Amino acid sequence: MPESQSRRLAAILAADIAGYSALMGADEARTVRDLKGHQAVVLPMVTDFHGRIIDTAGDGILAEFASVVNAVECAVAIQRVMGERNTSVESERRMQFRIGINLGDVIYDEHRIFGDGINIAARLESIAQPGGICVSRKVYDEIFGKLDVDYNDRGEQNLKNIAQPVRAYDIRLDGAGGPKQRILIDASPSIQPSVAPLPADDKPSIAVLPFTNMSGDPEQEYFSDGISEDIITDLSKIAGLTVIARNSSFTYKGKSVDVRTVGRELAVRNVLEGSIRRAGQRVRITAQLIDAATGAHVWADRYDRDLTDIFDVQDDVTQRIVDALKVTLTPAEKERIADTETQSMAAYDLCLRGREIMLGKTKNLTVFEEATGYYRKALEIDPTYAVAYAGLSFAYMFDYQNRWTADPDSSLVAGKKYADLAVKNGPDEPLAHLVAGLVAIFEKDIDKARAEVDTALKLNPNLSLAYSLLGNTLNLSGRPLQAIPTIERAMRLDPAHGTQYLHFLGISYLLAGKYETAAALFRQRIAAMPETDFTRAMLVSALGHLGEIDEARRVWDELNTINPKYSFREHFGRQAYQPADVERIADGLRKAGAPV
Repeated sequence: MPESQSRRLAAILAADIAGYSALMGADEARTVRDLKGHQAVVLPMVTDFHGRIIDTAGDGILAEFASVVNAVECAVAIQRVMGERNTSVESERRMQFRIGINLGDVIYDEHRIFGDGINIAARLESIAQPGGICVSRKVYDEIFGKLDVDYNDRGEQNLKNIAQPVRAYDIRLDGAGGPKQRILIDASPSIQPSVAPLPADDKPSIAVLPFTNMSGDPEQEYFSDGISEDIITDLSKIAGLTVIARNSSFTYKGKSVDVRTVGRELAVRNVLEGSIRRAGQRVRITAQLIDAATGAHVWADRYDRDLTDIFDVQDDVTQRIVDALKVTLTPAEKERIADTETQSMAAYDLCLRGREIMLGKTKNLTVFEEATGYYRKALEIDPTYAVAYAGLSFAYMFDYQNRWTADPDSSLVAGKKYADLAVKNGPDEPLAHLVAGLVAIFEKDIDKARAEVDTALKLNPNLSLAYSLLGNTLNLSGRPLQAIPTIERAMRLDPAHGTQYLHFLGISYLLAGKYETAAALFRQRIAAMPETDFTRAMLVSALGHLGEIDEARRVWDELNTINPKYSFREHFGRQAYQPADVERIADGLRKAGAPV
């Protein structure tokens, strides 16, 4: 097999509209309009059930899932939603999907996905009843006993252009001929308003909830949050673990939640929770590792230590979790976990304060100045503190992107300076290489960006932002189809903030010419982040390519209200996209009547 190709087992869902040609013949304009409305509802459901859109040509949908159960649940939810939508439409104008699902080997290259796994799904879709679901024997064997559904065995089917007969089963949605089936499926992701997590993988997985501040002083919140995040960071350096990012874990901050709910929502098997009480130079830390499926305690301990021992406590908690989950560490992982960022508690404390400010919901010039002030004070105490240099670099890159200061372009120069110092002083610090990669992207040095991000992921295989940046480098390099699974990995590790990644995922599909899927993803992100201007510009381009000019103009008007100074050329002038890709986006804007 060529190096550019790869194989994997996947559940493939194929769908199209029954009688679509007749509907088009009767009223083409209305049919296209109705189809777009249905797709705007149905396509995001594939993401909600942890799938990935492959193609949306014409009236069809082709999607892949890592889980057969998820694929079938998604199909059932789609048919339920379509059934509800059709109740308000006259019978002759109703649109009904036929859906086929197969589990099989598929082949990927840089531009497409193909193989018998897909062909059989497409043929099963062609024999499915309108509004029905037809699955192969392989799918039936995988889901039998796992889903509360009824089946009709259709026996061996000779499918067009498929060499061997395929045994097929209809999934009964109406209960005809037997007891009414009792599927209870929520088509909405459980984490609102974000994207639901991708399927749990085979590795042990964990979410670290923010430790409760028991000091009686709200001003100490930064300290308990910082300890929680440092434990996340240490665990994230272990390749044998899947560790949920801080952003998602911290959505539960201040809430009374059942760890079993957390396990379901974040698709993890274990949850760590605890509390911190700081009094003067003493600190008490309690920690409990809990089985997310049963709620049972796997391990618990309490530490009463001097503040100067805080790094030893973090190391011990990490090691105890590793032992409890029976994860084997490589020598390099042991060394990275034991490595102390600084020997100065004062510098560490200042860095925690700066990080807490920068990670807050509010980001503006005041926040920028406060955060950089803390990082500079930390570096006055410890001039070799790589994490503080990385924090400074991130702050300046935020200014470069958001244009807070009077001279934001100079922030790119400052960001590079501090990123270089971070890498120099911390060659094994993942954040140093991550921000160096971010700087390189804005300097349009994509080869260096890719190298830095690859290094960051070697040092921290669970760094969600690094996967997002890697996906961005692939988009910038003209390889959008390779970017898609990479960005989806970022979404798996940071599911509660999946909407932040939808923009880049949408760009991948836009650059790949999958305009309907791109538009659906952009709409999702706008719904979750109503003030975004960049995503609206990309949606206008996708809509222009789709010929949906009225909606494109409405979205462009919204963009101008949000940011009257928005300029496509100025924005993309700061990006390193391939000229052909910039032209593809610009062409969509032109078709929509937007200035480029």
